[in-house]
Order: sequence, then structure tokens, then C-alpha cells
Amino acid sequence: MTHHKSLVMEPEFVIKNGRPTGVILDIEQYRELLERLEDVEDLAELKRIRVKTPRFRRIEDFLKEVR
Repeated sequence: MTHHKSLVMEPEFVIKNGRPTGVILDIEQYRELLERLEDVEDLAELKRIRVKTPRFRRIEDFLKEVR
């Protein structure tokens, strides 16, 4: 069985009318980029939650709401 080491290609820029309009990435680079974006979004949400004052209420009131 032959194992092929995947080669990571450099990003290829798509140029239209002399201006960059897109980029072609290796699938692994794309997935890593998506993961990083999700991490940034998660951190922003955590910061938003920390700034917000927690609202406490009685368990009975909560259970009435969800039933």
C-alpha cells in the first residue's frame, strides 16, 4: 500500500480587470481558516456574555416558563 503525503499548495489569487476577486486554497488551509473564524466568533460571544449582567430567578418561575 502506498501512502501519499499531501502537498499543501500556495493560495492562488483570481484576478479580474487587474484586481484580486477571489482566492483558491488547499482544502486543509480552508478548513483551518474556518476553524479559526469559529474560534474568533466563539470568543466574541463569550465577551458579550461576560459583559451582560446575569439575571437570576426562582426555579419555580423558570419551570413554569418551559412547561
